[in-house]
Amino acid sequence: MTTAQPLLLTDEQLKSFITDGFLILKTDFPREFHERLVEQLNTIYDTEGNPGNNILPRIRDLQRVFENPVITGALTSVLGPNYLLHTHRHGHYNSVPKPGGWHKDSYWGYNRLRNHHPWWAMIMYFPQDTPIELGPTGVMPGTQYQDSRTFASDETAEEATANGEAGTFALIHYDIWHRSTPNLIGKPRFMLKFEFMRTEAPQSPTWDNQEQSWAAVAGDESNNPIAEEVWNWLSGRTAALAGTKPADAAEIASLAARLNGSEEQDALDAAYELATRGEAGIQALLGALEQEKKVSRIASYGLSVAGEEAVEGLLQALRAENEDVVNHAIFALSELRGYADRAVSHVAAQLDHPSAKIRRTAVDALGIISANAKLVVPALIKGLQDEDTQVRFTAGLSLVRIGKDAAEAVPALAEQLSHENRYVRGHALEALRYIGTPEAHEVLIQELFNTRWCSDTTPASTF
Repeated sequence: MTTAQPLLLTDEQLKSFITDGFLILKTDFPREFHERLVEQLNTIYDTEGNPGNNILPRIRDLQRVFENPVITGALTSVLGPNYLLHTHRHGHYNSVPKPGGWHKDSYWGYNRLRNHHPWWAMIMYFPQDTPIELGPTGVMPGTQYQDSRTFASDETAEEATANGEAGTFALIHYDIWHRSTPNLIGKPRFMLKFEFMRTEAPQSPTWDNQEQSWAAVAGDESNNPIAEEVWNWLSGRTAALAGTKPADAAEIASLAARLNGSEEQDALDAAYELATRGEAGIQALLGALEQEKKVSRIASYGLSVAGEEAVEGLLQALRAENEDVVNHAIFALSELRGYADRAVSHVAAQLDHPSAKIRRTAVDALGIISANAKLVVPALIKGLQDEDTQVRFTAGLSLVRIGKDAAEAVPALAEQLSHENRYVRGHALEALRYIGTPEAHEVLIQELFNTRWCSDTTPASTF
């Protein structure tokens, strides 16, 4: 990381990120820096094609972008100071007058349960002046918490775009709906997409925080249960709204009925509201957890913020025959973190489950709960040896989150450096870096020397 002081987000900016799912910001590099960057991009794309994940070492000036205090400040504010720059990155080239399709990004080609809490974020960086006619990225505000597309028309006045001068970038919640807009000019438009992961659960605000309560910041917009929960979570207050409202039977019945509604956002709001209604609300959510997949998933978000009282019911759900119920229960337990300490061994036991989907969620959850390294690390070492590639590379990311307490995993991580999958190898390297022991660094440095990639070596200049 850079030593320059990060320019942290304000309360108002963080509120916008939480509610809208994005911010449009700009670095302060001189124009000459971006002109040189675009010149390199044009040359590389014309002569070599898209460098894909190698774009950062291929264009060394890009590292300066991610050391800029505007970017480090934005990422620190949302993901904490020890965030990880993920091994997947991609330069998007657009020169066509047809817009791209609305979508949420996969996780570098793989799928997982999506977190409402910001464990992940993306930056989409525009190295050239990008007026609206050049086709900047468009985002649909407020859609980061909705799994399904909730807007009918591709063209809508609500769409926000990342147009601006060179150095403009969009910081987005990983799961927001977005697209490329049409390039009506036809000149090359580059958008450099980089992904980032939180490695530590928040303990206190990491932005320029002045107001403690969501109501004080949001004002008239404060009646947003998901946004308030995310604000509290980023402030270091897990499940802060659990059991804070009366358990009125009629209201709980009404909220429970909304979980089955056709409007996803309303169903999610109801799930979060039920989490505030104590034991009766939790029982309604546990009942919904056993319903069809969509309702079960929505219920899991409510249970994930319902506090310690939800843990026993979630542990019982781990014994369900329906794998979606088990999967969603593991997810909810992971987000409860310290409240779910006693669930660690039960989640670790799911690594013997025949469903790869459940094993994937389990290794992810262990890195988030990470309350007991003595139990978690052996389970993650087992995950590194799983037959499923996604289980393996997710185990590597979970070991990143555990860091120095995962020292016993170093030999198993070293074995993954010869795996055929780039993300198994990449996540193993990152885990070694975050573990940080002399043994880990020895393995890490040797591998980096063995695989050193020269940014000056091209088909036109081989030596």
